[in-house]
Amino acid sequence: GKERKTLLLCGQDVYVLGMMIALISFLGFLVENLWLALTKGYINNRNMNAPFLVGYGMLVVAMYFLFGTPDEMNLPKRMRKRATTRYRRYALYFLGAMLFVCIGEIVLGVVVEGMCGIEYWNYSGIPLHITKYTSIPTSAAFASMITLFMGRFFQPILRFLSRLDYRILRVVSVTLCVIMLWDFLLSFGVMIRKKDFYRKWKILLR
Repeated sequence: GKERKTLLLCGQDVYVLGMMIALISFLGFLVENLWLALTKGYINNRNMNAPFLVGYGMLVVAMYFLFGTPDEMNLPKRMRKRATTRYRRYALYFLGAMLFVCIGEIVLGVVVEGMCGIEYWNYSGIPLHITKYTSIPTSAAFASMITLFMGRFFQPILRFLSRLDYRILRVVSVTLCVIMLWDFLLSFGVMIRKKDFYRKWKILLR
């Protein structure tokens, strides 16, 4: 058959990566609302119009470019010699993900507070918090989810997306990425202008 021409970024098709970012961003929206449902008894729009939290998608794909997956890690030669077992590779990946999450949360929290004048979140009441923007328990929870997803699901999903009809993949990927970018800019524009959260809807569950 005719070989399809692909637009690559770091060896990966950009439209496949776009779909992956959209999928993970949607999962991030679900995870945050699940946490709200269990701890607060309600769900809401998470400051967005569409059900995508693009920070999650960007973070996980950035993890992939920086570290690869737990089974195929991008490591310096000296560290690669020590990560000889699957357990060690997963433990090392978990620690890398935890550090990545800690730094990402602090940077995002500081930037949002500086631009919007609001506390996006505050972990001061959680033991072992590092500033008010991150903590060991929350970062460990996120790192566990990332490590599990990257170890078990990332590559199979990547292969599945790569086998889709390329014309459909391209249209859907571009459409979702445009929606996520537009929504991100619009929502944060409102937050910056009003110096408040972007509340569109809230559903009480109890």
